[in-house]
Amino acid sequence: MRGQKELYELLDRLSIPFEYHEHPPAATIEEAKAFWKDLNSGKCKNIFFRNHKGNRHYLVILEHLCQLDIHDLEKRLRQGKLTFASDRRLREYLGVEPGAVSPFGLINDKTHHVHVFIDERLGEYERLAFHPNVNDATLIISRDDLIRFITYLGNTYEFIKMYD
Repeated sequence: MRGQKELYELLDRLSIPFEYHEHPPAATIEEAKAFWKDLNSGKCKNIFFRNHKGNRHYLVILEHLCQLDIHDLEKRLRQGKLTFASDRRLREYLGVEPGAVSPFGLINDKTHHVHVFIDERLGEYERLAFHPNVNDATLIISRDDLIRFITYLGNTYEFIKMYD
């Protein structure tokens, strides 16, 4: 299976079942949509942000078709001005390359630094799809198991209304 070996070992240790799908590299939502069309799950867009000081980092998970307004998101999150985190920060905190961002990268956040904001609309889906820290495969896990995974790793998270 493609992806980080430690991720699969942790999913096994936590008894988190998953559905595995390989596909050509898909670094953007537009590319991924072609491979996701037959998946029976919610599809997610994952964006990694930093605050204006660069001392806080946030993983934002939202429904893949959502058009994100960063200024609106800043108001909703109440974390000050947000910018996309650099590739270096992405590797440092999530251990992934651009195009492979997902909550599974939290396995590499040993200090539990990254706070996760989850679009409350994703609660409508029983299963959610994410890259397993590479962009040429997709794992589908239950929404409840996603929360169990994040909780086990020790990262903080909250559900938030991302858009009207």
